[in-house]
Amino acid sequence: MSKSKVLLSRYFRLFLFVVVFAAVIYLIVQNISAFGYVLVVVMGFSAVVFIHECGHFIVAKLSGIKVETFSIFLPPILLGVRKTESGLRFRILPKFFPKENDDSGDGLLSFTIGRGGKAGETEYRIGLIPVAGYVKMLGQEDTGADKLTDDPRAFPNKSIGVRMGVTVAGVAFNVIAAIGILMMVYLVGINRLPAVVGGVVPNSPAARAGLKPGDEIIEIAGKSDNLDFGNILIAGALSDVNEVVALKVRHKDGSEENFTLVAEQMAGEQLRVFGVRQPMSLTIAEVSDSNELFEKTGLLAGDRIKAVNGKDVQAYWELGRIVQGALTPAVTVLAERKDELIESQIGLNLSPAEREVKSESDLDHIYSMVPRLRITTVLVRPPSIKDRFMSFLNKIVMKKKEVDTKPYLQAGDIILAIGDVENPTYVENPTYKEMRDVTTAYEDKELPVKVLREDADGVERALTVTVVPKRVPGGERVMIGVGLALDAEHAVVAKTISTEDGPERLEIPRGAAITSVDGEEVSNFYDVIREINRYPGERITIDWRIDKEIAGDVALNVGADRDFVTVKSTFAEFVPFEPLQRLYKASGPVDAFVMSCKKSVWFIVQTYVTLKGLLARSVSPEALSGPVGIIALSYRVVEQSTLDFLYLLAFISANLAVINFLPIPIVDGGVFVLLIIEKIKGRPVSTRIQEIISYAGLAFIASAFLYLTYNDIVNHLFR
Repeated sequence: MSKSKVLLSRYFRLFLFVVVFAAVIYLIVQNISAFGYVLVVVMGFSAVVFIHECGHFIVAKLSGIKVETFSIFLPPILLGVRKTESGLRFRILPKFFPKENDDSGDGLLSFTIGRGGKAGETEYRIGLIPVAGYVKMLGQEDTGADKLTDDPRAFPNKSIGVRMGVTVAGVAFNVIAAIGILMMVYLVGINRLPAVVGGVVPNSPAARAGLKPGDEIIEIAGKSDNLDFGNILIAGALSDVNEVVALKVRHKDGSEENFTLVAEQMAGEQLRVFGVRQPMSLTIAEVSDSNELFEKTGLLAGDRIKAVNGKDVQAYWELGRIVQGALTPAVTVLAERKDELIESQIGLNLSPAEREVKSESDLDHIYSMVPRLRITTVLVRPPSIKDRFMSFLNKIVMKKKEVDTKPYLQAGDIILAIGDVENPTYVENPTYKEMRDVTTAYEDKELPVKVLREDADGVERALTVTVVPKRVPGGERVMIGVGLALDAEHAVVAKTISTEDGPERLEIPRGAAITSVDGEEVSNFYDVIREINRYPGERITIDWRIDKEIAGDVALNVGADRDFVTVKSTFAEFVPFEPLQRLYKASGPVDAFVMSCKKSVWFIVQTYVTLKGLLARSVSPEALSGPVGIIALSYRVVEQSTLDFLYLLAFISANLAVINFLPIPIVDGGVFVLLIIEKIKGRPVSTRIQEIISYAGLAFIASAFLYLTYNDIVNHLFR
């Protein structure tokens, strides 16, 4: 290559470096707070890798092994520092900016500072790829067989015991680091979700066993030390298929009871679960738009709910019980804000109760009357790759105008008909699925939906819109992208049903409006419920009308209690609550050490059981996170709390110890296995076999890395 071309290439690289550097600086300045969090995350990961490599480095040095390289992260080299006879020698990106006829490999961006002295044998590096790290010892190769050399300080020339010690040192240091980090965390005290039942999923193992909101799980499979909510999730996810897990529960009244549960794979879950929901507090959480929250609910972040409809509440599940049983258009909430009490009205929706629906008789109803459906939210789904491709074909290749197939359904629309089904019924988790059958039949096809909509003048008009039901990515459900509640604002009956051990079926036609209850005019289902409940144990008359010419009445024997009303109330607006927190703090250094050791052992066991579940196919690979997922999680955690981030780092350090000691070529566990084979055979595995094993291990790790990264991108960017 001519000298002019070399100079041109060199200047182009320098120009590219300056442009990239300037762009990075600009992004940092524009997102300085986010950069601070990212910097903390990177430093945390670097510390975990540094500790692991320190284990290898320190034991190797103590064993008299020559260490050539100590690197945080993987090549190419971002920065290398070595002590030379002339001083500290720095080299920056030597592979990007090589120097002509330079056998040292220092590159153009290299310089020496400081006083001279005895040269060091180790170069300390930072790699450009922020993953892992390594210690390079004399005679040791990561991607091939160890080099044969007569130098007594070479790694292959040391005894098997010494090499085993060096190999296992990184893993040991990661375990020690996890214990040390957790000791700091427990000495300060960390808030975690307690092992308390916040709620149970209908028809879940927890629901069938009889767990109730407010129950505290004090023992799981014989373990009772420092249990938090994560232990409940992990116990279910990592149990064997059909394995019975024993729980001891303390009820709200202080009594204790033993339960046995078998975790199940439930809809929408990647892991097997018991169906226990996390506990929530009565404190309003931070939201991105506090003004919108205040306008809709009168509440602000930090407010603590004290009473609902005049009834004091001490726990979130008490609030939920009062709200669900209100069956009114709104509830009055009393909240504590700093040193004052504020009162606000929060609107309610009438929603199906959460329970299993196997047949029409299980539908939620008001004395056999099932209300119509009302749209509460219209979900905006980003176009799929197929959608974008078809749009491209229509516009560019087929020269057609792009057809806008966005659903024009609106929040507040009342569904009068979907397809050929008038006044359809629907529940969230049904085997009885009148509305879902229609949407499934129309997958990727135009589906007419007739709705009742209020115009700008307050006049309700019927109109028909067209939607295209789509299958949920990675799921079985076909949806039109709406949230639904029951239409409580109109006393219109979608249908009446026969129920088992319930009220008699009222002979009221589909689409009929209830006009009065025992002579008292009503305009909505809240009125209907209120009036019916005035006559427990009595016989009353309900009048209905379809139009001016078709009307009638039916007699109703009112039950002695409200069990014949199976619907529930929920907040019409999203009210964010903070998770319930409990302080986990050691009483002193000794207690902190004991707590840290037990939690570190739990982390290690959890990792091994997860790997076992992967092999047994009881844990889905889609539930795993790779670098992107871990970084995304770490960023969210460090935003919340430094202690939470340290807790996560302790878990990652313990996890790294396990992963590194797996019998996989390249990693420490694979090297350890080869050393065991050498001990048994009396000689090392052949050079050819070592090379094959090393490259096979490298291919496996690269494949796993790519798969997990793809998993992370799908889970974090496209869902």
